[in-house]
Amino acid sequence: MEIEVNTKPNNFSIPMAIVVAGVLIAGAILLKGSTPPSTNVPANGNVAVTGTPAPVTKEDMALGNPKAKVTIILYEDFQCPFCGAIFGSLKADSAVIQYLKKNDPNWTPFLPEVMNYVKDGKVLFVYRDWAFLGPESIRSAEAARCAGDQGKFWEFHDYLYSHQNGENQGAFSDPNLKSFAKNLGLDSTTFDQCLDSNKYEKAIADSKTEGTGAGVTGTPKGYILKDGKVVSTIDGAEPLSSVKPKIDAALK
Repeated sequence: MEIEVNTKPNNFSIPMAIVVAGVLIAGAILLKGSTPPSTNVPANGNVAVTGTPAPVTKEDMALGNPKAKVTIILYEDFQCPFCGAIFGSLKADSAVIQYLKKNDPNWTPFLPEVMNYVKDGKVLFVYRDWAFLGPESIRSAEAARCAGDQGKFWEFHDYLYSHQNGENQGAFSDPNLKSFAKNLGLDSTTFDQCLDSNKYEKAIADSKTEGTGAGVTGTPKGYILKDGKVVSTIDGAEPLSSVKPKIDAALK
């Protein structure tokens, strides 16, 4: 088994009411009922995939065995509460988790199980930015790449999800992002210079353009590839019970 973490970045204010479809579960679980307070919930449904993700390269943020038969490419926005939900970083009594469980009482996050496949060398997990919820989405994505310059992309990635606190309300302001870096033991001078220079602004924009071309319309959005070809998708905050069979089928 080969486990590899590549943290080298590559070089590639939406109103609540018009956030695109696809962030929530489509198909197997149709979300109904009232929207939880202070939660961004788009319309139900899934837009048909019009393309496929760009091929995975050494420039991608990837975790796992690069020779794995199955690859999962997941497009994320660090402000997206449903991205936080699938990582298991939200508290059980949070509005988002309560909303998901109202529609599926057995709902559980799928990313912890995906990481088990990664550890076993069966799956390569690839993160890609699709920052669309506003300026703090873009800045947090830039900050994560700056952390990647110091070998701590994944630590910063996880830290952001565990510190979500509303959208564009200051949780991911520059001072806070710099504080996060310090808390994670990064060299503050180097990190601050990277963030202040907007070093990865274009890379974040390019990643969103690439994802849009692949058919991404909201986050989280995942593509399950077998031998380089898309065999299934993950459409929003799907539960483990629907994602796991897709991965297992791809591994056969």
